[in-house]
Amino acid sequence: MDQITNLLYWISTGLLIPVIVLLLIFFLRALLLVGLFYGMYIQKLKFNKTFKEKINNLNEDNVDDLLGNINGTTKLLLSIYLGKLIKSHPKDIYYDKILNDFEMACQKDLSGSQTLAKLGPILGLMGTLIPMGPALVGLASGDIESMALNMQVAFATTVIGLLTGAVGFVVMQVKRRWYASDISDMEFVVELLKLSKK
Repeated sequence: MDQITNLLYWISTGLLIPVIVLLLIFFLRALLLVGLFYGMYIQKLKFNKTFKEKINNLNEDNVDDLLGNINGTTKLLLSIYLGKLIKSHPKDIYYDKILNDFEMACQKDLSGSQTLAKLGPILGLMGTLIPMGPALVGLASGDIESMALNMQVAFATTVIGLLTGAVGFVVMQVKRRWYASDISDMEFVVELLKLSKK
């Protein structure tokens, strides 16, 4: 039994360095995500000013004209896929394919923030629990310095993991709202294009 518990102890303590490295990578990804999200937010504000006016005036007669000048003018997914819609073959099957591709692209874009939101706290918890074993051993043997060092690592990994998860969660929630609205707009445009080609 002692051999099994010792093996588990060595495996868990051996995971501390990989967990800390992964947490640092995830933290850097969270910082990058915040910057990209801010840039996307500014683009979305500018794009929506003109696009919302256009979509309110759309009907099957003017859908090609009003959306023709959008044509992928920004790096936003909605703009890119609206441009693809306008350029595609005027058949229902092509419209449906582009709409499905747009939904998959939205899911792919959300996956980065979903990963941070889920794995950040998990890694933070692992980084908390792994040093607790050596900290308790240090406390039992009277080595307060070792215990304090391990507790410092434990608390730092918790904070970084929770911060990473919070960034991922907030970005994911906002983007989900955006993409739900964008998918609704794309479906509306697709239906109008289908009517205009009949």
